[in-house]
Order: sequence, then structure tokens, then C-alpha cells
Amino acid sequence: MTETIATKTRPARPLRQLLAASVGNAVEWYDWYAYTFLATYIADQVFPKSADNSLVPLLSTFAVFAVGFFMRPVGGLLMGAIADRRGRRAALTVTILLMGGSSLLVGLTPTYAAAGVLAPVVLVVARLLQGLSVGGEFAASTTFLVESAGPGRRGLFSSFQYVSTTAGQLVASGVATVLVNTLSDERMNGWGWRVPFALGAVLSLVGFWIRQGARETRSEEQRQGPRPGLFEALRRHPRESLLICGITAGGTIAYYTWTSYLPTYAELNAGIDKSDALLAGTISLAFFALLQPLGGLLSDRFGRRPLLLFFGLGFALLSVPLLHALRDSFAILLLVQCAGMILLTGFTSISAAVNAEIFPPRVRAAGIGFPYSLTVALFGGTAPYVGTLFKDLGHSGLFPWYVAVLCLLSSAVYLRLPETAHRELRR
Repeated sequence: MTETIATKTRPARPLRQLLAASVGNAVEWYDWYAYTFLATYIADQVFPKSADNSLVPLLSTFAVFAVGFFMRPVGGLLMGAIADRRGRRAALTVTILLMGGSSLLVGLTPTYAAAGVLAPVVLVVARLLQGLSVGGEFAASTTFLVESAGPGRRGLFSSFQYVSTTAGQLVASGVATVLVNTLSDERMNGWGWRVPFALGAVLSLVGFWIRQGARETRSEEQRQGPRPGLFEALRRHPRESLLICGITAGGTIAYYTWTSYLPTYAELNAGIDKSDALLAGTISLAFFALLQPLGGLLSDRFGRRPLLLFFGLGFALLSVPLLHALRDSFAILLLVQCAGMILLTGFTSISAAVNAEIFPPRVRAAGIGFPYSLTVALFGGTAPYVGTLFKDLGHSGLFPWYVAVLCLLSSAVYLRLPETAHRELRR
């Protein structure tokens, strides 16, 4: 673990920095998550139906969801390198414009009935571009947020990574819920599912404008020094890279299960009505966003490791009983989601700070971006597909155990993780 030393300078107006990172990040994740909440409508329109298995279009939709995730490591590496070589703000500008363009492309994707195989091809290209953008966004915004924090406030600032992520997801869920409840099935399948993606393209321009007022957090020493190579973080810091993977594996499977896939999981395995599942997801996401600053403050006071263990061991013990408790009941679904959100906060509220405290500033963005995004692609991006596949194979009860085992493995990493909360961040 890299030892850290104090810095004499900090970016001015930290609240403005927080706003620039958070608003842009919220827009990025709104665009990304709109796809998840509208997966069943996209499946009906973009993929061919199978006479033998009604889950084939949905499986195809989630496969494209996973494919987008596998561009995230590339985005984390490339945009992280831009952030380390050209500055954090430059990378954040590129990512939000890229996300806006790819969101518009999703909204313009033709139906399978109109364009045949071209329809899923266009969708795959759009998701690949979104994956590139999101991977770079996490690398750049994580670094930007933590470097913008004042003394003893890195955990608090870190928590806004998921406050803004959840805000974007919440807006996406809310928009989807309003559309589902106000439009007929015919209109939703015809044009209603496209509206959130067109809106996302417009919001990306707003985020771009706000980020123009942000101040660069890369130090003068870094600007004047030699630029790091593309693979320097992996080559010179292999232990730190592996540590990021171990920290992230359990967190990403729990996060994507509880915040993205659970409405679909409840529909498939408990018979929950689609509109009820979306509404429960929206309420629990609002609750989750409110918890994040509390988790960040607690970590600044008591350390990162206690919160990580609260998350990891909690999910290892409770994932199976919580997911098995789901019934055809809105109240039970909401309770299960909120219980998971409390546990999840132990990871999400501080993951940005933990990651940034591991790497030195010269390669911090790229060092975080690639291993984090690769782990998310392997375990988080595939969560909806794996869960749906288990259902298709007649073994839906195995998915909760899959979540629990990964969280247990990450807990073993947390037990050996050095405490970094009270060290100064090298700049």
C-alpha cells in the first residue's frame, strides 16, 4: 500500500467541485440504467421472439447489458489515462459527451420487425459506447471527487459518487415508472420506451455545461512531470490492482442485484407485477441515496474497514434468506430491498475513497479504472444474465448463493485491508 504524505494545496470551492462531479455523474448513470429498467420492452422490440422459450428475448437483452460492461475496463484504462495525462476535467468532459451520443443511439435503434438483424447490431454498438463512457466516468470522477475533499472529509465526498449514481438511477426508474403507469402497452412498445434515452441525450449536454466550471485537481507537479504510460499502473502496481479486484467483487454483485436486477428477479421468481416492482425499486433507491453521506461520515470517524466488513459479512449471511423471502407482495419486496440497501451502504459509500487511497496520484485514475471496471464487468454486469439463466435452467434458488459466496470472498480481503481513513492523500 502506498504511503501518503500531506499536501499544502487543495482545490478551491469544494462544494462547486462536488456539484460538477455529482451532476455529471448522475446524468451518466441515468443514461446507463434506463436500459435496465426498460429491458423487457427492448427485448420485445429489438430481438426476435422464440416459439419455444419466452425468455430468449429477455436473455438476449441482458446479454447486451453484459456486453456493455465488458467495454468498461477499456474505458477505465483509456479515460483513466487521459485523466492522469491530460487532467481529470478533460476526461470527465469526454465521458459525458460520449454517453449523450450513445444514449441517443439507443433511442433511435430500429425494431427487429423493421430492420431485422440490424436492430440488435445497432443496440450492441450503442451499449459498447455507453460501456466505454461509464468505465471512464468512474475512473475520472472517483479521482476528482476524492482529490477535491478537505482534510477528514474523503469518506463524505466519496459517498457522493453513489449519491449521484443513485440519483441518476432514481430518475431513470421514476421516468420508467411514470411511462409504464400512464401509457398503454401498445404505446410503450411502440415509442414510449425510447423517450428516456432521448431525454438522456439532452441531460448530457446540461452535465457538460456544468462541468466546464470545475477546477482541475491534478497537481502542478503532475502536470510538469513526465506523462505515465498506458499500462504503467498495472506494470508497477500489480498488488494494488489485484486488491481493487478483491474489494470490488462482492460489492458489485450485491449492488447490481439489489439496485438493478431485483425488480426483474421479483417478476420472474415471485410473480410481482411489473409496475409494483418498478415502484418498490424507486422508493428503495431514494432511501439508499439518503444513507450514503451517513456511511461516508462514519468511515471518516471510525475507518473504512468496519463498514466494508459490515457490508461483506452481512450479505454473506443474509443474501439467501432475503431473496428467498420474496413473495407476491409489494410490502415484502420493499422490505427486502431496503434491508439490502442498508447493508450495501457499507461498500458503496466509501468505495471511491478506498480505491483512491490505494494508488499514487501519478496513475490514480487509470490504476482505479481498469481493475475496478474489469471486476464489475465479470460479476456486476453479468448478474442479470446469470440470474435469468438460473431461472431458465430451473435452478433459480442458486442465484442467492452465488451472491453470498462472492461477498464472503470479498470479506476475506477486507479483513486484511490496511486502514487508510486517517492518512493524508498524496497529491
